[in-house]
Amino acid sequence: MSESIKKASYLGFDSAITVAVTGASGAPYALRLIECLVAANKQVYVLMSSAARVVFDTEVNIKVPGNPDAASEFFTEHFNAKAQQIVVFGKEQWFSPVASGSAAPKQMVVCPCSTGTLAAISQGMSDNLIERAADVVIKEKGQLVLVPRETPFSTIHLRNMLSLSELGATILPAAPGFYHEPQSIEDLVDFIVGRILDHLEIGQSIMPRWGYQK
Repeated sequence: MSESIKKASYLGFDSAITVAVTGASGAPYALRLIECLVAANKQVYVLMSSAARVVFDTEVNIKVPGNPDAASEFFTEHFNAKAQQIVVFGKEQWFSPVASGSAAPKQMVVCPCSTGTLAAISQGMSDNLIERAADVVIKEKGQLVLVPRETPFSTIHLRNMLSLSELGATILPAAPGFYHEPQSIEDLVDFIVGRILDHLEIGQSIMPRWGYQK
């Protein structure tokens, strides 16, 4: 049992999971995912790039504090989470649990995932904590889910996705379906977040199953 699981269990949470948010468009996906993980009693380690904070301000009018402790308090209040349930780490906090294979959670989602972050992860670069955390999950044979939001994909993007898929990562583009007859933007967001939760094997009822949507 990893140290992150032991710590999460000690604090009363089912397990810990890392959620990285980059500068790609798609802030609503990240917010909804964190909300659902909190509801599922997961401890959530949040990693945010500087560009992600700009996107949050632009897309959902939310100003996330740059200081990690202040951001942790902000998200805890925003999601009405338990104490220590949401912990935000700065991009250069190299002594955080996610930076080491002996302590990092076995599951990580990058949502949304910029193509720049996708490229860095595919090449094993670790210039910031998001890239290092993803590198750790790959080397420890954990579960890495990447949610790219770009269109169209270039050959470079596709090659990077193929490389990561061959390493066991799940490529889950932010490309919602319409068979459930969505009535709002929230329905489209829930489609993607529901699929992420499915791959994490976390029970969810926010997205209708195929054949049960009527």
